[in-house]
Amino acid sequence: MQDKKNIHTISLLVANKPGVLVRVSLVFARRGFNIDALSVSPTVNPRYSRMTITAQGDPATLDQIIKQTAKLVDVIHSSEHSGQESIQRELALMKIRCTASSKSILMKLFQKFNAQVIDSDKDLIIIEQMGTTEQLDELESQLKKHGVVEMVRSGKLVLVKGLEET
Repeated sequence: MQDKKNIHTISLLVANKPGVLVRVSLVFARRGFNIDALSVSPTVNPRYSRMTITAQGDPATLDQIIKQTAKLVDVIHSSEHSGQESIQRELALMKIRCTASSKSILMKLFQKFNAQVIDSDKDLIIIEQMGTTEQLDELESQLKKHGVVEMVRSGKLVLVKGLEET
């Protein structure tokens, strides 16, 4: 994600049934948008699912994608979310190489970023971190010096503030 200003977070409320994800993905593909992150889960009402999609690209093209996804039969609602009106969080699990001498440095870094150690042995530490995309990016950048062996991120989860529905 190089160009931070062209990163978009789109939320869709969709029918919870087979094939919806494929049809939504095709709208993005036809417009040349790559989906950087995707999170899908049922809502409080199990008949519906919430899709949160992170993608990069031109805002005008994105507007067309939002309009086209909204026209799909199984899409109830489609919109873009900025950080101002919504709460956005992400989860990361990271496996980091460590030595006896680097362990204390890493522990201080984990504390600074509110990361939790999930598993450790003499050569590796596995942590989880929850926060904004920027917080996860910053910790990842700091940990690259020590040797990130593996990493997986959830993609954004988004809820609109106040009484308005996401």
